[in-house]
Amino acid sequence: MPLIDQIQKDIVAAMKAREEQRLSTLRMVKTALKNKEIEKMAPLDDKESQQVLSTLIKQRKDSIEQFQKGNRPELAAKEAREIVVIESYLPKNLGEEDLKKIVDEVLAGASFGPRDMGPAMKAVQAKIAENGARADGKQVSELVKAKLAG
Repeated sequence: MPLIDQIQKDIVAAMKAREEQRLSTLRMVKTALKNKEIEKMAPLDDKESQQVLSTLIKQRKDSIEQFQKGNRPELAAKEAREIVVIESYLPKNLGEEDLKKIVDEVLAGASFGPRDMGPAMKAVQAKIAENGARADGKQVSELVKAKLAG
């Protein structure tokens, strides 16, 4: 079932269960996906939908940081709850140990030097996607940079 159809089904379930927070988050997610579809002028595949959801999570994390700086913990908590709902539609995020294994595995088989950051990152990201998982780009970048330097 396409991701957008699953979200629509969950919106109906959240309405019936009267889960206001979840309902509002799911509606926001559906709107973001529809806007991307309109922009693209074609239906989104699951990979594109996941990219939209990842962007939404990144925006929420930035908002949390700003709300904490602005001494608004209640708004930061609301954003954190939204992240939990959005993440439930994405593949599981790799832990640091699993991520290190993939980085070691990819970079051990190839001859990447310290100047080959771009190609190394592409290879590692491809391997992560191939495993049906996802990882924080900043964390991947730090691990690849450390491996290339050392």
